[in-house]
Amino acid sequence: MTLQATPTPMMASDKLRAAAAMTASLMKLSIGSFVALAALMGIVSASGGMGWADAMLFALAVLGASGAAGAYNHYHERDTDRLMARTAGRPFATGRLKPGAVWPLSFLALLAGALFLALAVGGGLASLFVLLGALTYAVIYTVWLKRRSVWNVVIGGASGSFALLAGAAAAAPEFGLVVEPVPLILSAWLFLWTPPHFWALAAAKGADYRRAGIPMLPVVQPHAVWGPVIFIHVVFLVALSLGPLLYGYGALYAAGAIVGGAIFLKAAWRLMRDPARQNAMACFRASLIQFAALALGLFADRGLQWAL
Repeated sequence: MTLQATPTPMMASDKLRAAAAMTASLMKLSIGSFVALAALMGIVSASGGMGWADAMLFALAVLGASGAAGAYNHYHERDTDRLMARTAGRPFATGRLKPGAVWPLSFLALLAGALFLALAVGGGLASLFVLLGALTYAVIYTVWLKRRSVWNVVIGGASGSFALLAGAAAAAPEFGLVVEPVPLILSAWLFLWTPPHFWALAAAKGADYRRAGIPMLPVVQPHAVWGPVIFIHVVFLVALSLGPLLYGYGALYAAGAIVGGAIFLKAAWRLMRDPARQNAMACFRASLIQFAALALGLFADRGLQWAL
């Protein structure tokens, strides 16, 4: 007689973890956390100041708007996602979530709630920047450019820049510039950061993008073109990241900008010389290190200034 194992019902905690993991994937919270961090960088770099409670609420609003745009990206690209190993496990691509009108309406409701919170905490201009960031990612990047133009991540990268400008507008001084020079410099840095970040990933996973028909620069151009383009982008963004030093930022910010920039430059140089997959992934990871180092330097520098 053969004994058969009785299936164990999924515990409530397991279901909760599975639901949380699916929600995080659906809303692209890994990307959204960087967008929310960009908003905090805008808040910290503005001279007007903002309480930590309000800053966290505003970052939550930005995260919600980014999540709504990211979820719509999943919904709109569900057929393309099935063709890429990197995205084949997404909820709509696998069929765990069935397409229907309720989903875009739900994402729109989430966006509306996020904008209301941004308006209440940060004001009209800040909420407008949050809206522009979400629309840039969900409409301009996802619907219009991603499958049609090599400029997809170049223009789409403005979504992160809008988040930083939103934070700066939310924390702007009562009397003075709405967006000051340092937040403008940082938003331009973030705009230049986004293309080499995603191009490096595309260089490492080119087969995925070719199969899905997405015209990323390393997919449609030879290494002799895209290698130098990535490196030149990194040179300019590293130089731009030093701009706040002209406006009174000190050694802590300089350390973050220089160390993070040097790591990214070294990785981009290696990728320009050799398009091997490991060099592309190293460049992708270096871009994340630079982002984190710059943000840490910014927060540490401003924290020291406030303490003094």
